[in-house]
Amino acid sequence: MSVIRSTSNFFTNVVHRFLPDPLIFAILLTLLVFGLGLGMTPTTVSEMVMIWGGGFWNLLAFSMQMALVLVTGHALASSGPVKNVMKSMASVANTPAQGVMLVTFVSAIACIINWGFGLVLGAMFAREVARRIPKADYSLLIACAYIGFLTWHGGLSGSIPLIAATPGNPMEKTVGIIPIATTLWTGYNLFITIALIVTLPFLTRMMMKPESEVVPIDPALLKEDEGFQRVLGPNASLAERMEESRLLAVVVAAACVAYLGIRFAQKGVNIDINTVNLIFIAAGMLLHKTPMAYARAISAAARGTASIMIQFPFYAGIQLMMEKSGLGGIITNLFVLVADKDSFPLMAFFSSALINFAVPSGGGHWVVQGPFVMPAAQALGADLGKSAMAIAYGEAWMNMAQPFWALPALAIAGLGVRDIMGYCVTALLFSGLIFIGGLYLF
Repeated sequence: MSVIRSTSNFFTNVVHRFLPDPLIFAILLTLLVFGLGLGMTPTTVSEMVMIWGGGFWNLLAFSMQMALVLVTGHALASSGPVKNVMKSMASVANTPAQGVMLVTFVSAIACIINWGFGLVLGAMFAREVARRIPKADYSLLIACAYIGFLTWHGGLSGSIPLIAATPGNPMEKTVGIIPIATTLWTGYNLFITIALIVTLPFLTRMMMKPESEVVPIDPALLKEDEGFQRVLGPNASLAERMEESRLLAVVVAAACVAYLGIRFAQKGVNIDINTVNLIFIAAGMLLHKTPMAYARAISAAARGTASIMIQFPFYAGIQLMMEKSGLGGIITNLFVLVADKDSFPLMAFFSSALINFAVPSGGGHWVVQGPFVMPAAQALGADLGKSAMAIAYGEAWMNMAQPFWALPALAIAGLGVRDIMGYCVTALLFSGLIFIGGLYLF
């Protein structure tokens, strides 16, 4: 236990001294990728500038999706019934150690179900546990919520295995369809996913500081959201009665449910981020009872979206520079060239982890790495499903050192990236043994 706690303390101190705000991190990363593109590819300065500028707005739709994940998830969690459920779940933990383990476990399970759902639920649940256990290390609880995100790419919403199994995906003409029976429903994926679920709660428990070193929680961070219901007087106008109409909330929720039911019946149950957001909206509208009560809850939640709005365009520019300059392919090939049939998945895993600093997106990884990794896997006779999952695992693993996906959790928690990344880097080191072991042994 002392080794893990010492490792966690070391990285926490390093992060506090050297890790800048995520916006500065994104800007520095932009400059690094720009310089590497010039030095390692034939791309000129003017071409790199045009690629960067041309990609700057490529994630606008995704930025909106992520902002909606945050605000609709937050609004749903602020409703009375959901708060009661979370309080009941949080009551399972009575000590700081139990709280840490419970948050990690719940977050890991939720991220297997759906990554967007897991990110929001984990952070909201961590706050609830912190309210129940005032002596808990709030920073560690929020880190636990993010550490659970390690499971997402082996779960039901893993973007790479789902894309690879979808007809018409960019790699179909090269390597064909890769069914989920050879990716998600395999021995190595079940081993990795179950091992993470079982070990991560114990790992985070061993990161705990002695009670004397825990910084007390700022009560303002745990302040309960005020009620969003409005009681109308007898002289309320027709407009006010429509705004506070329960019937309109039911109609909107029913329309959402009808759409999802028809869609699932026609196309199968495929839960993507848009589906999650629609489910959140329908449930939030019902649980807040009236349209304007829900709107007030959304307004209260929207304060945390600023970091997403300003940082995602920088990552969009970085991603296109990696793709269009060929830099992503060069980095991938450096690993691929030294691989053989047996070691190929591990090399793909490490190349994916490195590229994740510049392209922290599962779908983006498939675009940047797929054209290089998958043909090479085919030529070497390596397992195509395992090679695809190696890309996925590398992305999920290195998220622990890349603050991009921590932004929603940090916005909900009211913390900064330096408050949690020391714990996350420790989780990166120890979870790496599970990923490597699963890819090597099976």
